Amino acid sequence: MRRLSNLAMACLGAVAMLSFSGVTMAGEGGVTVNVANGKNIFENGKADAGIAPCQSCHGEKALGIDAMGTPRLANLGYVYVVKQLTNFAEDKRIGTEVGVVMNGFAKSLSEQERRDVAAYVNTLPKAAEPSDLAALKADGKAVGEPYKGKIVVQFGDNGRVSACISCHAYNGRGADPVYPKIGQQKYVYLVNQLTHWREGSRANDPMGQMRAVAKNLTDADIINVAAFLSQTTESTPGNGMEVGNQSVLENIQKHH
Repeated sequence: MRRLSNLAMACLGAVAMLSFSGVTMAGEGGVTVNVANGKNIFENGKADAGIAPCQSCHGEKALGIDAMGTPRLANLGYVYVVKQLTNFAEDKRIGTEVGVVMNGFAKSLSEQERRDVAAYVNTLPKAAEPSDLAALKADGKAVGEPYKGKIVVQFGDNGRVSACISCHAYNGRGADPVYPKIGQQKYVYLVNQLTHWREGSRANDPMGQMRAVAKNLTDADIINVAAFLSQTTESTPGNGMEVGNQSVLENIQKHH
């Protein structure tokens, strides 16, 4: 029964995520994306709306910047990025830290432009840029132990906390289109978001899944999990599956 319940939750989550992306079933026309337009917005912003380029906060390769607390956007999954931009535009997610600008930014984008930006960041070449934990620690940040975080990510903690990989897949590499890539995400962003999920100040998770998990995380859990995920690889010799997180985007582009 537990397995069926988890499967049902995943299916409901998929429906919720897909609805935010504007994706329809094959044969119903679907949506189209303009990757070139998404690239232009990412690199140049929208001067007519006074909106700065996305890359000014998220980096030229969309890999995030720890010093600004901004997340990696590259290859997280098309549906997830569309959903977040839509939630910001509708004030269902309120930006925090440097992300306070996100609500205004997302409101300035049309529905199509949100799809275009999401498409672009999910067509970027795969790249890894691990957070510099030593530098963060030297700057006074509380930094966890990756080996302790690995235990929680891969196995959870005796029913207290579910394993992250049960939804986000091996090493957090993502389970497109429902669950985003969290492996190789920036350390500062991971700590902030896990804290916000735990506090309930971020509440745009389908069915409250992240809040249900995060409420059982200790401060030590959060920094340990963030430390591991920020350094991890997508695969190992014993688990070498290639993950693109582009299954929905590929179908959209085929029908473009």
